[in-house]
Amino acid sequence: MATTYTARVDWLIAGGVVAVLVVLGVIAQRQGWIDLSGKNTRSAAGGGMMAVDEVFHPAAYQAHIEQDRQTSMPAPAPVAGDGDRDVYQGRVRIDVSDR
Repeated sequence: MATTYTARVDWLIAGGVVAVLVVLGVIAQRQGWIDLSGKNTRSAAGGGMMAVDEVFHPAAYQAHIEQDRQTSMPAPAPVAGDGDRDVYQGRVRIDVSDR
């Protein structure tokens, strides 16, 4: 006796696979296994303009890089003679006013 499958059963299987994948994606997002929030991506317009500037207007591109570099200042690195800055007492003190 031959078994025949109808098109409905095929679509039901495909829909079930898609539903299982969506449920697994939601569970993985909530558990923190994957991050689909998009926080770590840049906007397409800003990234595209930087690529165009890099090729066709390199002076503007270098100016943007320099502006980004100057606006994000890292904490000053310790130099010899600064002392231990109370690291060994369990707290760290960084004073940027003397630089």
